[in-house]
Amino acid sequence: MPQPKLGGEFTFPGTPFTVHRMGYGAMQLAGPGVYGPPKDPAAALAVLREAVAAGVDHIDTSDFYGPHHTNQAIKAALHPYPKGLVIVTKLGGRRPPDQSWQRAISPAELTSAVHDNLRNLGLEALDIANYRVMGAGHGPEDGSIAEPVGVLAGLQRQGLIRHIGLSNVTAAQIAEAQSIAKIVCVQNQYNLAHRHDDALIGDLARQGIAYVPFFPLGGFTPLQSSTLSAVARRLGAQPMQVALAWLLRRAPNLLLIPGTSSLAHLRENLAAADLGLSPADVGELDGIAAGAFKG
Repeated sequence: MPQPKLGGEFTFPGTPFTVHRMGYGAMQLAGPGVYGPPKDPAAALAVLREAVAAGVDHIDTSDFYGPHHTNQAIKAALHPYPKGLVIVTKLGGRRPPDQSWQRAISPAELTSAVHDNLRNLGLEALDIANYRVMGAGHGPEDGSIAEPVGVLAGLQRQGLIRHIGLSNVTAAQIAEAQSIAKIVCVQNQYNLAHRHDDALIGDLARQGIAYVPFFPLGGFTPLQSSTLSAVARRLGAQPMQVALAWLLRRAPNLLLIPGTSSLAHLRENLAAADLGLSPADVGELDGIAAGAFKG
């Protein structure tokens, strides 16, 4: 039986947005350290255009990538945007000249960030805006997020944001946010080795809410495992393709946003959606997290 195109489709709850489950993350289009303009501006535009031409209709970005440069590249490559393209952005951070990652969560900062995204993307309203909790490292931290989510809900009522999501959050923070606004997606770190959100994924699936794993291939430290490599060799695929195919099999509400600035890697990532995994393959891959990548 043929595989569904780009992993099949998913509709964000309570929205008209139906997207292919294999999307594209734009973070790597910025310069080194996700700061400054693309190293090769022409290549950045080419990657974006080829992704959309291949059927990608879900692009993840943020105006603090660059800052500004990634969104400006998306606008230069794709505006006016094709019908059905959903652009999801993140709010809650800023990149000062020292290239650090800082919180930007006051009402004034969040409002300014919305207008920055609108201007640099060339939009009148953001399709989905994720409130990103800027915790220590790449994991969530406890604490109330009621105030910033309330600010986004107010901007939604003004028509500047269509739908609200969350990023880098705990289950308690999701529940708190849902008491303030409808949440259509959650974006947390998750991959073959980092599976702390297994139970959360199931809970969100029961609610019909999208779960979007960031660092699906390990992020700044790419996944490495002899088991992953062995399965890939057996399938005649690249290890990172197998890691993406496993995520698509993991749950129907997982939407993938692997990023790259390379046309070759883009094609490899998209081809992962056509890779079939047997129950035996999945069983081997499921054991990787328990083995903590020891070999």
